[in-house]
Amino acid sequence: MSRDGPNGNEIRSGATAILTQPGQAVAFVMLDLNPAVVQAANSRTRGLGPLFGRIRSGAASGQGSVGVGDIVTITIFEATSGGLFIPPEGAATRGGNFVPIPPQQVEASGFITVPFAGAVRAAGRTPQQIAKDIAQRLSQRAVEPQVVVSLADRRSGSVSVLGDVSAPTRLMIDPGGLRMLEAIARAGGPRSAPYETIVTLKRGDQTTQALLSAIVKRPDQNPYLAPGDTVFVSKEPRYYIALGSTPTPGSIGGTNNRRFSFDNESMTLAEAAAKAGGLEPNRADPGAVFLYRMESRQVLEQLGVDVSGYTGLEVPTIYSSNLGRGDGFFIANDFTIRNGDIIYVAEAPSVGLQRFTGMLSGLTGNATAIATTRAAY
Repeated sequence: MSRDGPNGNEIRSGATAILTQPGQAVAFVMLDLNPAVVQAANSRTRGLGPLFGRIRSGAASGQGSVGVGDIVTITIFEATSGGLFIPPEGAATRGGNFVPIPPQQVEASGFITVPFAGAVRAAGRTPQQIAKDIAQRLSQRAVEPQVVVSLADRRSGSVSVLGDVSAPTRLMIDPGGLRMLEAIARAGGPRSAPYETIVTLKRGDQTTQALLSAIVKRPDQNPYLAPGDTVFVSKEPRYYIALGSTPTPGSIGGTNNRRFSFDNESMTLAEAAAKAGGLEPNRADPGAVFLYRMESRQVLEQLGVDVSGYTGLEVPTIYSSNLGRGDGFFIANDFTIRNGDIIYVAEAPSVGLQRFTGMLSGLTGNATAIATTRAAY
């Protein structure tokens, strides 16, 4: 008799290790869903989301430094006339007690040139630090000099934002710093939902990723960017598969509905089953709903399962949910599924008998038709 897959009893009998028999060798493990199992599994699920961790955030104060190639303007003020820069009284008229220095580009060596102050190091310093250095150098020649240094055009410290954004662009880091979300916003924002958008940050030879929805919710995941960073935004839908005694493909939302994408950052087993159309009322066994995944051995050990017979970091695991119980839907609605999970709904034991009797009815119907035809001729 053809079937969509094994029934509930066959799956249970095939398990070589279950929670109540932890001493057996492990081929796959089966766990009945209960509050303790749900809590342990969900704790692992919440920790699996991609998060920035390997690359540290730059300090906000460090992002205002002048770099090689930047254009700076310098204005020097003197307290009274007759000093180094301001003519004495009665000389040519000059508006104000200041003199602007022509804009300069920071040389490859990192220095700029200031009259009567010489070569001043600019790269790696803030405008305030540069101004203080120039004023100190002029203090012996000018009258109480005060210096203002401004960044006219930032040509260093660029950040590239690429990928699934509305307007890929190259940005300059503001003196106050540039955070990840601000950079994405200035690139037009993401074109996909935050729960299926992965943000990749490349800094030097290091690369790390985070889910955009996690960056929005957690301040520690919204780092300051550093000069030379590349931010790549990509759409990576997460999905699960529903097999077995669920509505046939095409009856729910399209021609092939066995593979479903997540609708938000997280989905529960109950939500996933509902999106797949629920259980087929004429075939499904509500007490035999199974979820297949590769589970962390740490979670299984925490639950008391002996996984010494398995050498990998993950163990093939089947979670069993009984939706025929009164509390089954509460538990299923608390159990969070993961990307790549497989949900299988077994057939009720009576379905095979129904198929067999249907086949017999067809055979006897054909025989009766043949006999009637022969009798007529």
